Amino acid sequence: MRTPLVMGNWKLNGTKESVATLIKGIESAANAATNVEVAVCPPAIFIEQVANLTADSRIEFGAQDVSTNVAGAFTGETSPVMVKEFGAKYSLVGHSERRQYHNETDAVVAAKFVAIQENGLIPVLCIGETLEERETDKTFAVVETQLKAVVEVAGIAALENSVIAYEPVWAIGTGKVATSEQAQEVHAHIRSWLKAQSEVVAEKVQILYGGSVKANSAKELFAQADIDGGLVGGAALIIEEFVGIIEGAK
Repeated sequence: MRTPLVMGNWKLNGTKESVATLIKGIESAANAATNVEVAVCPPAIFIEQVANLTADSRIEFGAQDVSTNVAGAFTGETSPVMVKEFGAKYSLVGHSERRQYHNETDAVVAAKFVAIQENGLIPVLCIGETLEERETDKTFAVVETQLKAVVEVAGIAALENSVIAYEPVWAIGTGKVATSEQAQEVHAHIRSWLKAQSEVVAEKVQILYGGSVKANSAKELFAQADIDGGLVGGAALIIEEFVGIIEGAK
C-alpha cells in the first residue's frame, strides 16, 4: 500500500516571517497525520530556515529545482549537494513553469533527474499536458514522451526511488481542476505504462496530482485508486487550505 504524500510547492513566495508562520501553522496537522507524508518545497534561500523549523516535526522538505552541476563556475545555480547538506529529501524536476519559462527540454529534465538521484535526493518528476494538447487528445502521448525521456537516460528502475507528479498545465494556477475521474484516468494510464516496463516500479511509485488542488477537492481526488496525494501550489501558502488537504489524504 502506497503512503499518501502531500507536498507544497511555494514557488517564488515567502518572507522569513511568513515562512515561520506557515510552518508553525501546518506542523500540528502534519505530526498528527501519521499515515500521510507531508513535505514543502520553499525557494532555495529559505531552505536552511525550513530545515531548522522542521527539525522536530514530521515535515520533510525539498528544493524546487537544482542544477545538473555539483560545483563550479555556474553563477546563480544551486547544487543538489548543497540542498542535501541541509537535510532535504526531495527536489522537484520538470515543473511546467521550468519547462515553459526556462526552456527546459525533456533532455534537460532527464539530466536533472539523474543529478538529483545521484546526489541522494528523491526526484519529484512533473509531467503533464497543455490545454491544446488535451483538446487534441494528446494527453497520453505527452505524458508517455516525458516519462520515456527519463527512462531512456536513467533506466526504469530509477523511477522506483522517485515520485511522479501529474500536473495538467491547463489546471496550474488557473483555478480549474480536473475532475477526479479525469485525473484518475491519466494516473491509471501512467501506472499502466509503468507496469509494462516494471510491475515493481508501477506498484511502488507514488503518483501525485497537481493542478489547483484545494481542501474541498482533495478528499475525492485522493480517494481514486491511482492518485497517491498531491503537489499543491497556491493552496500550500494558506494554512487552512493546506491543513485541509492533509486531512483529505488521511
